[in-house]
Amino acid sequence: MNAPATRASTYEDLLQVPENLVAEIIHGQLGTHPRPAPRHAVASSALGIEVGGPFDRGRGGPGGWWILDGPELHLGPHVLVPGLAGWRRERLPTLPETAWFERPPDWICEVLSPSTARVDRVEKLPIYAGAGVRHAWLIDPDLRTLEAFENQDGRLAAARGARE
Repeated sequence: MNAPATRASTYEDLLQVPENLVAEIIHGQLGTHPRPAPRHAVASSALGIEVGGPFDRGRGGPGGWWILDGPELHLGPHVLVPGLAGWRRERLPTLPETAWFERPPDWICEVLSPSTARVDRVEKLPIYAGAGVRHAWLIDPDLRTLEAFENQDGRLAAARGARE
């Protein structure tokens, strides 16, 4: 017997999710997870401060970027919410008027938690790569690790010089 066809989730479905959850649509399926736990939030906030100074504000670095916490990305049929994302201002001169971004970022960072690590690695990284995201970081606050990836022909691979 055939399984019943499932309908793809829509943005309207996402809008019905309670505000205390983070909602994403990946490959047509609505997924939710709780807002970040304190250790996760501290790691994301600290990284935003460290990267934001030199890249967003130009303090001790090149400037010329928008660095944002938890932006909603509409990448084709997918709606993703990375921990942090950055756009070079030459590619995104002004911020959109919408609550989401349709232009893929140049850099994303996912802060891993036990409940999101598999989705972040297996589901979201290939979507980011296919959308043209050039650089991706995975931060694990429990293991205290940072993994850096760069887009190589539509695939996010370990960045040159990064330790495996």
